Amino acid sequence: MIDVRRVQLDKTVRSIVISDIHANLKLFKELLSKVNYTNEDYLFINGDLCEKGPNSLEIVKYVRELSEQSHKVYITKGNCDLVYRYVFNGSKGIIPYMNKQQNSVLNEMLTLHSKTLDDFNNLTELAHFYREYFHDEIGWMESLPNAYETDEFIVIHAGIENIEDWHQTGEEFALYTESFYKKAHQADKTVIVGHWPVVNYRAKQISSHNPLIDLDKKVIALDGGNQIKKDGQLNALIIKNNTFSYTYVDELTEEMIVQKDYSDLTNRIGTVTYPNYEMQIIKREEFFTLCENSKLGIKQWIKNEYLRVNDGLIFCKTDLSTTFLSVKRDEKIWLVDKECDGYILIKRINGEVGWIPKNCLNVIL
Repeated sequence: MIDVRRVQLDKTVRSIVISDIHANLKLFKELLSKVNYTNEDYLFINGDLCEKGPNSLEIVKYVRELSEQSHKVYITKGNCDLVYRYVFNGSKGIIPYMNKQQNSVLNEMLTLHSKTLDDFNNLTELAHFYREYFHDEIGWMESLPNAYETDEFIVIHAGIENIEDWHQTGEEFALYTESFYKKAHQADKTVIVGHWPVVNYRAKQISSHNPLIDLDKKVIALDGGNQIKKDGQLNALIIKNNTFSYTYVDELTEEMIVQKDYSDLTNRIGTVTYPNYEMQIIKREEFFTLCENSKLGIKQWIKNEYLRVNDGLIFCKTDLSTTFLSVKRDEKIWLVDKECDGYILIKRINGEVGWIPKNCLNVIL
């Protein structure tokens, strides 16, 4: 049974919900500034403060300070906040994970005390180190609830089980379940989750990392792929008087202005999303190749430079927009990939990600 805290909110006061900060303090502060956050707002931080970005310990410290400054700050556990449990439980897979994932709170803790994994003979010694030097931080993260429940919505990191009393959801499901939007639930209110990047639901939709808001299904998914996807973003959901809006920040820096109108007539939309990378080639063209996605059984136009051969099979090398966009002259856009022939991959201010011809910019890229 999960730890659920009940909170009573004033509907006329803004609730801001942010999830999956993933150790990026700069981006988190930028987002709080963009939404003009003050202590008058309710602020829900829905798990995954840590991992993947460079500032896990700084984020933990900063968020704790926010919660001390305002009783209207509510923080839930995320799976990435509890990676120390693998050490405490003696899970041997945590060592290769730490070697691969240098941006881990576990590695930050070692570095802070001038230690490396080579200084420990086994996981028991490593666990003793974390308990001795980071007892306070670990205790704080363990003290966080799994969910907050209000009259209108539930905030939980990954999701709730499809059972009559959702409060009986197991913690593993609450922290780790994948693709919650594709599941069902029986709660009588909207469930707000992070954990699973929303772009993973958009294989047949215009590619974007914007929140997925489905009030008919009573699910809002927030994870914008921050620190995971190249064009990912950190999303903020804003709730006031039972209305929903959102904004985002990202790390794209190369800004340009469109020099001439372009109207796409192909109506090609979609995204190649993890883990559905295997392709069957249908037709090659100069800049793109029409493929059938082997796992999804749908057709997708893949930029030629992103196709790879491995053991005789064809793969898209990573997540990739297969959306073609229309743009207007003087529109501001951000470059995602300018290295391909003929077309550039861009992100529009509304969050849409897709391809436009390079000549829309009238510059040599």
